[in-house]
Amino acid sequence: MEDEAHSQPSQQFRHENWNLFVLALQSVVLRVGWIFKTESVIMPYVVDAISGSGWMRGWLPILSRIGQSVPPLIYAERLRSHSIKKYPLFLTAVGMAIPFLVLSVLWWRLEDRQVAWMGPLFLVIYFLFFSATGVNQLAFGTIQGKLVRPNRRGALLGIGGILGSIFAVVAALTWLQDWISMPNYDGFTWVFLFNGVAFLAAGLVSLCCSEHAEESSGLSRYKMVEPFANAWNVFRTDQSFRRAGIVAMLFISSLLVFPHYQWLGMNVIGTSSNDLIIWVIAQNISVGIYSPLLGAVADRFGNRLAIRIGLFAVSFTPLIAILFARGFFPDAEKWYWMTFVLLGLTPVLMRTILNYTLELVGPDRHPQYLSTMRICFAIPFVFSPFVGALMDWIPYEIPFIGVGLLVLTGALMTFRMSEPRFSDDS
Repeated sequence: MEDEAHSQPSQQFRHENWNLFVLALQSVVLRVGWIFKTESVIMPYVVDAISGSGWMRGWLPILSRIGQSVPPLIYAERLRSHSIKKYPLFLTAVGMAIPFLVLSVLWWRLEDRQVAWMGPLFLVIYFLFFSATGVNQLAFGTIQGKLVRPNRRGALLGIGGILGSIFAVVAALTWLQDWISMPNYDGFTWVFLFNGVAFLAAGLVSLCCSEHAEESSGLSRYKMVEPFANAWNVFRTDQSFRRAGIVAMLFISSLLVFPHYQWLGMNVIGTSSNDLIIWVIAQNISVGIYSPLLGAVADRFGNRLAIRIGLFAVSFTPLIAILFARGFFPDAEKWYWMTFVLLGLTPVLMRTILNYTLELVGPDRHPQYLSTMRICFAIPFVFSPFVGALMDWIPYEIPFIGVGLLVLTGALMTFRMSEPRFSDDS
């Protein structure tokens, strides 16, 4: 294992405090926009307004994962060749903003949002957004690996999580409730507009990073298939990465039922649209709580332990949702929001797994390893439309329990992962 903290020159971290502040602020602004498009609540609600079918909800996870994995893998070599990484971070944030700005105008112009072409068009726009998001997250992870030391990345995660949750919840309470309560779903014009403006603002913040130019090795010519071959080579030859990748695949299967938690609450438990804002706030506050807690564990004991703790908790989320739906808890419609508290662990764990990946190699290989890990995140989502269809065909308990068991298996497999930060595990 390479100890990147010691192998890199100290001048690399000369402006570390400033860059940590800027990257945390960028995360906060991004989170404020993200709360208006949560994948577990808001986007499935939009799909239900357009179509209402389980198969269409089932496409949301696979489109988001493919977008966040394949484009970054293809772009990783080009990102590595950039001597200044903040410019791709800015441009991809602009790429995140444009789809929602277009969707805002489109929603405003349409009176009937259930026209036949609206569903497919929405899915295309959704995919384009997550394609830009995937490359943006790759750029963020790469610039973080360049400018922030390993034992301070948990602090960055925590600061961004706490402040991001506070400001996101304030924004949601101020605007989101009123917008999603407007008749004929008209308020989504403003929701989408807010998304676009927030992502654009996050991109502008990233330009404030104090980043030294690296000596560029240039962009080598390669065939389209080469990034996939390189990703397979990383997975095949690096045992530490392979074990982490398998854990990541088992963990990310939890997102296969993400769009259906909203459906479960609204259609099985009997909650109302007024509860959507409560779920969004509960999920985002929990991110703010988990981020510093897991970040502190990661900084002190290593990312492996933080991943293990989080996975055991996530594995129980589907079961708890089922217990609410089956009436094992009184007043389930009033307390179902607690399910979304546990769902808040998911984005924190994804960041923690990517931070773990950064420590497996030196900065020059960060884009390749991060993009390969995102492919691992994406692989389970080939089953997402199938899971969405199952929600229409078989008892919902079966997909939920199956996903919980997969995550539990991943939690147990963390005991075979290495901890690259400590020499006795290297």
